[in-house]
Amino acid sequence: MDTDKYEILNNLAQAVVEMGATRAAELAAEAVQNKIDPYEAIIDGLARGMDKVNELFENEEYFVPEILLCADAMYAGIEVLRPHLSKENAWNKKKIVIGVVKGDTHDIGKNLVKIMLDNAGFEMHDLGRNVPYAKFVDTAGELNADLVCLSTLMTTTMDGMQVVIEDLKKAGIASRVMVGGGPLSPGFARNIGADGYAKNAAEAVRVAKNLFQNIHVPLTFKAPEFVSVRKNQGGER
Repeated sequence: MDTDKYEILNNLAQAVVEMGATRAAELAAEAVQNKIDPYEAIIDGLARGMDKVNELFENEEYFVPEILLCADAMYAGIEVLRPHLSKENAWNKKKIVIGVVKGDTHDIGKNLVKIMLDNAGFEMHDLGRNVPYAKFVDTAGELNADLVCLSTLMTTTMDGMQVVIEDLKKAGIASRVMVGGGPLSPGFARNIGADGYAKNAAEAVRVAKNLFQNIHVPLTFKAPEFVSVRKNQGGER
């Protein structure tokens, strides 16, 4: 069974690299039939494949069209696995607002984190990508959100996260803030006043839960985006 399991996980990753949406969906169904944890199939299969895609992009072997097709393959597999993810009890109806900050349109990692948090029982409100700072603040205030998740891949948009955090405080909104993305670090998160930062989507649920258990350690939410920061310095502001 272990051999079959690892073969299926490896094949899932390869299907993403090869831009095979149909193949990814078929392998996801095979994972379910073989009783492989769907969460593991996503993280150690599909998402791992996207990590390889990122390497190919950085080495200029893949370009934006390939990135998008690979993402389609990942989502095709996720759609098959999603109904089989165990749905945890809602965390006292904790509300999370999530989005990619203004100037950045990369949302693959954000979408993956949203799926994981949703299946963990959090009430998710996705603002999408290229979100104006005021939209985060207004939505958090309207919903009385418990947590705001800010994502960016680009160094040129990192400072916008601090703007959102400061504006939340000025508005008297007590939402906690979790930040993440390729160029970020735990030190950056602390410096801008964020409550949490995590290194990948697999840790997003643990991080969010820990924030509400008053565990104050370097927590993380580093969305596993798959496009090199170096190649995206020119994003619109």
